[in-house]
Amino acid sequence: MHRWNPPFCGDLDIVIKRDGSWFHEGRPIKRKELVKLFSSILKKEDDRYYLVTPAEKVGITVERCPFMIIGMDVRQQNGVQVIRFHTSTDEQIIADSEHHLALEECGVADFPHPVIHVRDGLTGLLSRAVFYRLAEIAVEHTVKQAPRLGVFSSGIFFPLD
Repeated sequence: MHRWNPPFCGDLDIVIKRDGSWFHEGRPIKRKELVKLFSSILKKEDDRYYLVTPAEKVGITVERCPFMIIGMDVRQQNGVQVIRFHTSTDEQIIADSEHHLALEECGVADFPHPVIHVRDGLTGLLSRAVFYRLAEIAVEHTVKQAPRLGVFSSGIFFPLD
């Protein structure tokens, strides 16, 4: 899908709200299957978001992040801690070298918020409950001769401060 490059056909009145809910023409999209389908054809180019099929590309609005992270689990795999995140669209992402966990600034007056790279430049915002669970397993680790607070996953340290 990320290689599809059909012509731009205009914008649709679809908005992904800050809480991860999808709206069409001001009304919530309640069918989870439809949201999952739309999220599977979501693409980001520069700072814009599009729904893309082989035949057309339409612009949509994303208020913060296109995905909401609503769950996580922590396990040991071959003696290494692995953190797996779950999106509201039933995708699973492991924090690793391709899926970085970070704090991002959003807007001029907004506070940093925890996100994880989901795919193709698309990020997922960690819900407050997930971030609190992540904070519970945070450890101090020295990075560039300075102590940092963060978590390990897949052998990589992700600072959270």
